[in-house]
Amino acid sequence: MTYETHNPYDAVIIGGGACGLMCAVQAGIRGKRTLVLERNDRPGAKILISGGGRCNYTNLHTTIENFVAAEPAFAHSAFSRWTVDDTIRFFEQHGIVGQEKTLGQLFPVSNSAKDIVQVFVTLMKRYGQELKVNSQALSVDRLTAGRFEVSYETKGVTHRVTTNALVMASGGLPVEKLGASDFALRVARQFGLSVEPTAPALVPLTITGKDADWFAALSGNSVLCRVSNERASFEENILFTHWGLSGPAILQISSYWRPGELIVLDLLPNHSIEQLINTERRAGGKRLVGQLLGDFYSRRLVESMRKFLPIDTKIASLSKADAKRITAVIHQFAVKPAGDKGYDKAEVMRGGVATHHLLPQTLAARDVPGLYFGGECVDMTGWLGGYNFQWAWASGYVIAQAV
Repeated sequence: MTYETHNPYDAVIIGGGACGLMCAVQAGIRGKRTLVLERNDRPGAKILISGGGRCNYTNLHTTIENFVAAEPAFAHSAFSRWTVDDTIRFFEQHGIVGQEKTLGQLFPVSNSAKDIVQVFVTLMKRYGQELKVNSQALSVDRLTAGRFEVSYETKGVTHRVTTNALVMASGGLPVEKLGASDFALRVARQFGLSVEPTAPALVPLTITGKDADWFAALSGNSVLCRVSNERASFEENILFTHWGLSGPAILQISSYWRPGELIVLDLLPNHSIEQLINTERRAGGKRLVGQLLGDFYSRRLVESMRKFLPIDTKIASLSKADAKRITAVIHQFAVKPAGDKGYDKAEVMRGGVATHHLLPQTLAARDVPGLYFGGECVDMTGWLGGYNFQWAWASGYVIAQAV
């Protein structure tokens, strides 16, 4: 074991992801020196895989309404101090020009997440910040005089370093192969902070039982859909898979779904199937129900509807009961997921360090001076589409102003 007797660091940051990297760079701009401990062999592992390797690095429409948390308003202070405009300006200053895709999502024009990570690697060097990769934090102890001792392992050798400011930016539980762990949550509990219940979020949902084969047979089919439950509603594409449902709308609703609950699919959100049927009837109603549905869905999806609907019946021949059933199936298709695909398929973790233990202006633990929590380990879960990155940048920034 080695012990660093001379500590030149103003802060030790555990985690070299979005929050940790932003924190280190912003601290460097203030003339502070930080040590970033990253357990992977390179920083920004989740940045590199986000958006299919393109990195949706913010969302133009970010507000606290786009977050799932016990106290969403907690993020207001951070978002007022580091805004979406600040994110855009920061990356533009370092060569990253954004382009808006759907629903306010901003991607680099280069479509490369590597460019985002390279910004931080370059700035870390410029401001003299130290990054140690392949370095896994093992434990944290509080010393006298408000200092912390961090034990970490690098290539089989255990080291210890002390610091007055300790930043927990080690992320959440997704994705294990990228080095995800509950370390930040364990440290929080160690120092008396409670943790809101955690679960996979922005995650595909699984279907089992009698309808499993029906969903599996539609694997690969994508359709615009409004997915809702009692808590939320999202209108984007859904994707049928061999094991259930995925796609943007499903990932979004998953953050609001709890095991045992139903979700409702409106498979034709921008039309009224009842009005379409009435229009067909006025024109003679010679077409079949399946032909009408074929105006909106793939042949395979229409054929699968045979299980629920009279697709071979002429529209003119539909009974009131038939028309009512069609309306219910198309606009109120109820699904009871069996579960989700777990942390390895989840974009983020729901829950985390309870925000009532943290100061909103600095993200410091109220009762543990010098201990900070930022990014995904905090109970602040954004929607799909760049919101979680905006929280990571903002939380990294405000912590950097305090260390």
